[in-house]
Amino acid sequence: MKRGLNDKAFDWTMIFIIGFTSVLCLLPLVYILAVSFSSNMAIAAREVFLWPVDFTLQSYSAVFADKSMVHSMVFTIWITLVGAALSIVMTILCAYPLTKKNLKGRNFFLLLIIITMYFGGGMIPEYMLVKSLNMIDRPSSLIIPYCLSAFNMIILKTFFSNLPESLEESAFLDGASYLVILTRIVIPLSTPVLATLTLFYAVGRWNGFQDALIYISKQEYFPLQMKLYQMIYNNQLSEIAQQEGSSITQIAPESLKAASVMFATVPILLVYPWLQRYFISGVMIGAIKG
Repeated sequence: MKRGLNDKAFDWTMIFIIGFTSVLCLLPLVYILAVSFSSNMAIAAREVFLWPVDFTLQSYSAVFADKSMVHSMVFTIWITLVGAALSIVMTILCAYPLTKKNLKGRNFFLLLIIITMYFGGGMIPEYMLVKSLNMIDRPSSLIIPYCLSAFNMIILKTFFSNLPESLEESAFLDGASYLVILTRIVIPLSTPVLATLTLFYAVGRWNGFQDALIYISKQEYFPLQMKLYQMIYNNQLSEIAQQEGSSITQIAPESLKAASVMFATVPILLVYPWLQRYFISGVMIGAIKG
C-alpha cells in the first residue's frame, strides 16, 4: 500500500522530535564527560562546552587512586547485585501465588499490597523499624527495606495471569507441582518482563542515596552516590570557609567532580546494551494484545 505525503511528513516530524529530544538528554552527559577530561584552568575560564580543552587524565587518576571511592564502587556493585536478585525473587514469590484463584484471601492480600503504594508510615516510623531490627549501619538496611516494589509486583502478576492456563493444566496432569511449574514453565516464559524488572531494581539500587543518608554513618558502607554527595558537600563547606577568610584552600576541582560523576554513571549504562532486547519486549507488555 502506497503511503501518502501526509504520512511521510508525520514520520519525519516524529523522527525530528525524537532526535531533538535525544540530543537534549545527551547534552548534559556529554558536557560532564568533556569537563572530566579538561584542565582546571580551562574550566575556570569557561572554555569547555562539548569538547575537552587541554585534555588530561589527572581527574580520573585521582578518582582511581582514592581507595575509598574504589571501595564504594565495589560495595555498590555488591549491594546492587544482591538487592536486585533478592528483589526479583521476592517479586516472583509474591506475584505467582496471587494469580491462583483458589488462594484463600487472595483479594485481601492484594488489597494490602496496593494500599502500600498510596500510603506509608513516613520516614520516622521507617527509621524506628530499621533501628528496632538492628540494621542501622549495616548493609542490610540498604537492601531489605526496599526488596519488594508493589508496582513491579502488580506488573509481574498481570503478566503471569496472561499466560495460557492450559500449560499449567498439562503440567499438573504430568504430576508437576507448583514449584516445578514456576521454575520450569512460568519463569522461562517470563524472561522479558523479569529482565525489565531486574533492570528497574538494579538502577534504583545503584542510584539509591536517601536510605544511605538516613541509615548509614560508617564510611565503609557508603554507596557510590553517598560518596558523591559527601564530595560535593565538603566542597561547599570549603568554599564557604574560604569566603569567610578561613585558610582552607583544598577545594575539589570541577574536573574531579565530573570524573566522579562519570565513574558512578558509566557502569550502570553498560548494563543496558546487554538487556536491551529484553527491555524493549518488557516495556511493551500489555501494549499489544495477541
